Amino acid sequence: MDSERYIWGVEKLKEVDGHAGEQVIAALKHIAPDLGRYIFEFGFGDIYSRGVLTLKEREIATVAALTALGNAQPQLKVHIHGALNVGCTRQEVVEIMIQMAVYAGFPAALNGTFAAKEVFAERDKAGQER
Repeated sequence: MDSERYIWGVEKLKEVDGHAGEQVIAALKHIAPDLGRYIFEFGFGDIYSRGVLTLKEREIATVAALTALGNAQPQLKVHIHGALNVGCTRQEVVEIMIQMAVYAGFPAALNGTFAAKEVFAERDKAGQER
């Protein structure tokens, strides 16, 4: 039986990522199902479901952090989609990348910008405005 945290996490993840997040969990099902459960319960059930910050603000922080890390391109792309899904504009995403040049360096900002470019192209192809 799924915990309340898991159910909250599933619902919150759908708000942010639609079905993209579910695909990640499905990919983990046969190799590390507990990791998928932890992502739902802790990441989205506990953290993303908290008050104070909006989903948009949480996604701005997440995109900035993943850009600064510089080694999480697949996750960065998922969260750029998520940021756009919860109200960020493309220009705001680009501005996050520019801000990261100051704190994470130009290579991280460039890599983040190129990830954003790929996400924007995917969304254009799918007919998504944001």
